[in-house]
Amino acid sequence: MPKARRPRLDREGKSPLRGRIRRDPERVEPTDRDRALTLTPVSRETLERLDRFVALLLAWQRTTNLIAPSTVSHLWVRHVADSLQLLDLAPAARVWVDLGAGGGFPGLVIACALAGRPGAHVHLIESNTKKAAFLREAQRLTETPASVHGARIEDFVASFEGPADVVAARAVAPLKSLLDQCFPLLGKSGATGLFPNGQNAELELRQARESRAAKAWTINATLVPSRTDPAGRIIVIRDVERSRTT
Repeated sequence: MPKARRPRLDREGKSPLRGRIRRDPERVEPTDRDRALTLTPVSRETLERLDRFVALLLAWQRTTNLIAPSTVSHLWVRHVADSLQLLDLAPAARVWVDLGAGGGFPGLVIACALAGRPGAHVHLIESNTKKAAFLREAQRLTETPASVHGARIEDFVASFEGPADVVAARAVAPLKSLLDQCFPLLGKSGATGLFPNGQNAELELRQARESRAAKAWTINATLVPSRTDPAGRIIVIRDVERSRTT
């Protein structure tokens, strides 16, 4: 009877197969949720809404690319906490506008946190049909004070007549292009602009200030360190006004 062949071992005496086993990219790391809640604590009611939202997002993510697949394993820190940290930069804000809401960051997460606050409402702007459909289902499931506008950013900005306390956008476009689109809304409503950015925030802000469109505006902007990314910055824009011409 022939002897059974022994599996080949690597230099450390382990089967090479073990070295090929990787974490499932569609699963969230077990400690990710706890770490996010340590960075950005929320109430029990808000957490229940966020859990429903994340479960729905993971279900849709299998067929619709709502977030980068590489970020699924740490979506609570990378996306949820990254969105929640904006609340402390505008604690009195009631009406938020999220330009390019995508998978619900930051707008739907903000709406989960603001649920129950009198006068709170979040406008989610998303031109992609599938993503807009997801946002509507997420809003229904979480019962949050939000509405979905299936429109392009520039079209919404041109037609929006309501009040706004904060205009936010996350990973939508380079800051220069984004500000060209939303400056009219910032100036018209007197809202604060909150734009999470990466390590190139200072460069993008300088380029935006030097753009042709920005010369028609007076910009008061600051950079705030991100809690979720040591290299990240949040661009905070206040007091946007048209420059006087002679």
